[in-house]
Amino acid sequence: MELSVKQILDSYDPTLPIERAETITGPWYTDTRIAELERKHVFGATWQMVGRAAQVEKPGDFLTAEVAGEPLVVVRGKDGVLRAFYNVCRHHAAAVETRPCGNAKLFRCPYHGWSYSTEGELKSVTEFQGVSDFDCARNGLVPLKVETWEKFVFVNLDEKAEPLKQSLGPLVGQIAPLRLDTLHFAERREFDLQCNWKVFVDNYLDGGYHVPHLHKGLNSILDYKQYTIENFERFCLQSSPIDAAGGDAMTASVRQGQALYYWLYPNLMLNWYAGYLDTNLVVPLGIDKMRVIFEFYFADTDEAERNKRSMDVSERIQDEDHSICESVQKGLNSKAYGAGRLSVRREAGEQLFHRLLHGDLNRPLNS
Repeated sequence: MELSVKQILDSYDPTLPIERAETITGPWYTDTRIAELERKHVFGATWQMVGRAAQVEKPGDFLTAEVAGEPLVVVRGKDGVLRAFYNVCRHHAAAVETRPCGNAKLFRCPYHGWSYSTEGELKSVTEFQGVSDFDCARNGLVPLKVETWEKFVFVNLDEKAEPLKQSLGPLVGQIAPLRLDTLHFAERREFDLQCNWKVFVDNYLDGGYHVPHLHKGLNSILDYKQYTIENFERFCLQSSPIDAAGGDAMTASVRQGQALYYWLYPNLMLNWYAGYLDTNLVVPLGIDKMRVIFEFYFADTDEAERNKRSMDVSERIQDEDHSICESVQKGLNSKAYGAGRLSVRREAGEQLFHRLLHGDLNRPLNS
């Protein structure tokens, strides 16, 4: 007999202390009804990173994205104001901008030629003579919330959402001293995995639990015994000193200082080392398919060979995570699995994730 959505959600108890707690259960990762709740009440109600502020610096600069199944366009208007709109023509719903990014004086729908300004106003329509009771002023692109923080652009589909920096909380003050403004964008790489997006997040948040077993190169430079996990209201910081002496030569050559691994609920990671940052954006593509988007930043853009080596190290680590995440997804579908227990020493971040998720998915059922 199929479990109801309420039964699936009630299978997790967010009130238990970590020494008694379990993970969310298998159906959370395999039931399409849960995925639909996530689309509406997680991705559709949180600030989502969609691009880099550098992509929309000048008037007319734009980028397109998709959040919670909604096509969006972010653009710097002629007046210098950054705006976001649903990338949907008000005539017959085609995307008004099909390029991933660029610069535009107008957005002209490729379907029937309707044109919109970079401020979202409907400027012209084709062959519409004789149509009555139509007001161009009421048929502009539909806006949504957009804000920037550090090097990044965020949008929120929830009209009532709190301001971005208020949502980020103490993260703003913790990131500021890292001086991300001194880093320069280098490259974007994307990876598709055959697993639910939460499997990837769980893996990231296990407090380094899997590092000695799965990431030999990374483990050779991290001081595993000094690895710490600190939870905040909506983000987690995992941190470790780096001791490159005797470590894997390739990894040691591109990682130094203190490793800071920030996860921001629900799906953004910021991985910082001295002179280096990579961001991981986790995007659900289906109940058992996801994409993780890596973007790399470096302090010294003249060190092209070293920077490429650094990105290759990250890709090697991603490759090591790839197969284990897909293995977990298969196991989550098995009748042999219900829920797992959590390591008190290592998995507090994962528990935070599950608690926040439980709160968001239960909110519409309790309202």
